[in-house]
Amino acid sequence: MNPQILPAAVAQPNGDFRFLLYNIRYGTGAGPIFHLPVPGAGYLRGTARNLGRISDFLSERQPQVVGLIEVDTGSYRSGRRNQAEVLAEALGHQHAWRCKYAEQSVNSRLPVVGKQGNAFLTSLPVVTTRFHYFDAGIKRLAIELELENVTFFLVHLSLKFRHRHYQLRHLHDLVKSTDKPVVIGGDFNTLRGDTELDLFRAACGLVTANQDSRPSWPSRQPRRQLDFVLHSPQLELTHFDMPDVSLSDHLPLVCDFRIRH
Repeated sequence: MNPQILPAAVAQPNGDFRFLLYNIRYGTGAGPIFHLPVPGAGYLRGTARNLGRISDFLSERQPQVVGLIEVDTGSYRSGRRNQAEVLAEALGHQHAWRCKYAEQSVNSRLPVVGKQGNAFLTSLPVVTTRFHYFDAGIKRLAIELELENVTFFLVHLSLKFRHRHYQLRHLHDLVKSTDKPVVIGGDFNTLRGDTELDLFRAACGLVTANQDSRPSWPSRQPRRQLDFVLHSPQLELTHFDMPDVSLSDHLPLVCDFRIRH
């Protein structure tokens, strides 16, 4: 199915902007062939062709800020090229990325695995970028992107329930440390349902963009809501969409915001 193309979101002087969150699965694709000839074989294949499709999709949507989960930052499967840099160049954006594993961890030193990260892309002026690492879990990275009027956070939380909640407690502290409206995007791995986030949202005073709790995984027949965009009430959500594209095993989330004055 061809996705409906929304009108391009152009940043306005009053602060309107489009945020697109996408777990791109390192550009490795999706579908039954991903697990042939053995389960997970798709993670070892080259990504250039599918990354080109992802690039085209992002260009069509014209977001001012992109949060990318599961980015290959330069392994053999991406042709030693950093996917965040490739996509940023195609969009004319700045980029900020890091490996999702803590520097002292074994994973950060492994072939391929050590090149797995998350990234922000943006066409808007950046005040500062900070990289935080949680104290629990294997995937620990939280990227903070501060713009003039909004601060963004990007996370990919642990598969373990206990670790997720340690991470959410740390993320709460990060959110409370900023004096600007916030947008948090990420793959929260809420394997027990979206109610996992109820206390976190209440403590931070955040609203979910996906008000109908539409599932985002797997992309071909979604049945779990793993990907979230949460935002401060000072930001008015003017449009929300989850385009029906199968370039990854996750669906992208597209959010248009207006800053309330």
